[in-house]
Amino acid sequence: MKVCIFGAGGVGGYFGGRLAQAGVDVTFIARGAHLAAILANGLHIKSIDGDFVVHPAKAAALPEAVGEVDVVLCCVKSWQVAEAADQMQPLVGPKTLVIPLLNGVEAHDILARSLGTEHVLPGLCKLITMIDSPGHIRHAGAAPYLAFGEADGRLSQRAQEVAQLFSGVRGMTVHLSRNITAQLWRKFMLIAPWSGIGALTRSPIGVIRSLPETRAMLMDSIREVYDVARAGGVPVEEKAIKDTMAFIDALPAEGTASMQRDIMAGRPSELHEQCGAVVRHGEKNKVPTPVNRLTYHSLLPQEQMARK
Repeated sequence: MKVCIFGAGGVGGYFGGRLAQAGVDVTFIARGAHLAAILANGLHIKSIDGDFVVHPAKAAALPEAVGEVDVVLCCVKSWQVAEAADQMQPLVGPKTLVIPLLNGVEAHDILARSLGTEHVLPGLCKLITMIDSPGHIRHAGAAPYLAFGEADGRLSQRAQEVAQLFSGVRGMTVHLSRNITAQLWRKFMLIAPWSGIGALTRSPIGVIRSLPETRAMLMDSIREVYDVARAGGVPVEEKAIKDTMAFIDALPAEGTASMQRDIMAGRPSELHEQCGAVVRHGEKNKVPTPVNRLTYHSLLPQEQMARK
């Protein structure tokens, strides 16, 4: 089975690296100095679960150089999905499956509009990774977790085949989900509040969760995402609120979210797809989202500057 990692950053680099380490035929789509380093010296993964190097590593700048594959893991930033969907057309054959592994709850719909619903399996992942330098990925925290499934909940043969391929890979837990939409929103309950409050306060999660004032903001933001999901018909249980806080309390104290790091570095971020999406879905479902609205509007000026 041929796998293409579209976006070899922290997430794509880690999962693609683990798949390649296990002997899966993996090609990375990367660019610039990162691509040059991977081709010259391999892909280096520094992980709390054990360091390793993929060398030689298959990588290319353009999907046209790769051709049709069986599975595409879409690992770009959320704000890049629409453009990525157009660019990955040469990778998609009659039976190709595209699995988005990024933040937010809208990526699979965006991909489906461009590639066709039959080619998309909604998915998600949980881990803390980043590019340390060209060709070098660091897995800094959280047990790497990957989930995907048919939007209608079927345990299809194609989804089971991909799950079987991925399940034997070291350094990642794989779950074939029968309710991936609810899982996407449960992750959204974590990532949007953490990213937003983290970017607003410029603080790591250990500081945010330990101060009563910012902890209250975080909890209120999580509750807003839950309320929006329920109003939209997503079957998320109220227990997910406590589970989300428990996950946050178990994170490394120095942990930061990727959107937070982008905003703090002055780069374009997923602000519109995270805090902005909470506000948009809240308006659509007539649910107040005051904490997310304040966070979103407060960070908009910097986001506009980053995109100039």
